[in-house]
Amino acid sequence: MTPLFEAHIVDKRHGARQVLRDAHVQLYAGEIVSLVGGSGCGKSTLLSIAAGLDQAYRGQVLLAGVAQAGVQRDIGVIFQEPRLFPWLTVGQNIAFGQGAGAGNGAAVERLLQEVGLEGYADALPKQLSGGQAQRVAIARGLFMRPRVLLLDEPFSAVDAFTRMKLQDLLLRVTREHALTLLLVTHDIDEALYLSDRVLLLDVAAGPVAAEFAVPLARPRLRGDLAQAPLKAAILQRLEAAHAI
Repeated sequence: MTPLFEAHIVDKRHGARQVLRDAHVQLYAGEIVSLVGGSGCGKSTLLSIAAGLDQAYRGQVLLAGVAQAGVQRDIGVIFQEPRLFPWLTVGQNIAFGQGAGAGNGAAVERLLQEVGLEGYADALPKQLSGGQAQRVAIARGLFMRPRVLLLDEPFSAVDAFTRMKLQDLLLRVTREHALTLLLVTHDIDEALYLSDRVLLLDVAAGPVAAEFAVPLARPRLRGDLAQAPLKAAILQRLEAAHAI
């Protein structure tokens, strides 16, 4: 099977410090893949490169076998914080870059309905809760109809209940939009709940240090005992990598 998406970072440095070395990540169509690892192992850097936001590296990013350079509409990104423009309405934030009129268009209304914010197009970010703001960020990530969606710890700033609701929302829109996801997370339970595969990055080892398939059917139960051996194996590798 040919990967839909590949990122091969031969060498990435911040000054004299090497952040990534020979890191190779492949995503197959329809997959959800999580990246885990200790702070400073290069997870967010890899995501920035994959999104086209960082081009100061040696290597390449491929989508359907075609080399990518810079930001591409087929590769969307959702950050840890919603990063909404406070002076724009919710609708304008979602359709940012498409003109002021796009903020009240049918596509925006449809996405707001999908993320459970129907009728919020004219609201301002300051009127939203943290969970609502991240729902807007998800809608914005979907607006350009990407094939691959990159997420950098998108639920880390919300409470546990909101996090669960957003995880389920993410699974639903992934299925409905036929997306392929690469998710950075520090939460092993989140990775096991959402992912088809979990990749462990280790800055000392250089490339992806370990890969764990998650052979559990969906829908999954949080805290399912069937996940316990896999969680223990991931934690053991993280500890070996001095990540915890």
